[in-house]
Amino acid sequence: MADKKTIGIYKAYLKEHLSKKRYTHSMNVANSAVELAKRYGADADKAYIAGLLHDVAKEIPALELAAIVSKSSLDVCDIEKKAVPLFHGIAGAELVQTLFDIHDPEIISAIRYHTVACGNMPKLSQIVYLADLISADRDYKDVKKMRKYAEQSLEKAMFEALKFSIKDSVEKGNTIPVSTLEAYNDFADNSK
Repeated sequence: MADKKTIGIYKAYLKEHLSKKRYTHSMNVANSAVELAKRYGADADKAYIAGLLHDVAKEIPALELAAIVSKSSLDVCDIEKKAVPLFHGIAGAELVQTLFDIHDPEIISAIRYHTVACGNMPKLSQIVYLADLISADRDYKDVKKMRKYAEQSLEKAMFEALKFSIKDSVEKGNTIPVSTLEAYNDFADNSK
């Protein structure tokens, strides 16, 4: 899809606009996304690009993110419009279109839904969601378990990841976007 020169442009932008830790995370997610794409029959080039750029907006100040989210043409629920930690997925999907002229719907969706998931979630979006959760730099308590699920089945891994995410949000008293609940219900129905 993108040649080495174009990938170099993406990486240069990320190096300039992200902390070293966030840049390393982005590289790790891109690599995990490629592995998952190969395992589950998705486009590895698209997985790399979406994984690499998934956090392109992560370190933009909240007010700037809010302005991008408020003008977004993407489907954004009211809960997301009030949840600053979720802004970067929406803003990132908008930014890659304007900054890098990326308009591939699979890549846009993967960046858009990498934190919240969605109903009828496309395979590439699932891959980036999981790659973000299991990337090499992740060290939360259940990461090894999540990595094993990701090796066994994309659907099982998504179901477990969504259960984990929703439980974590509930324990923290956070709101849960409608798209996350729709994704959970889809994977719960398929796991029976």
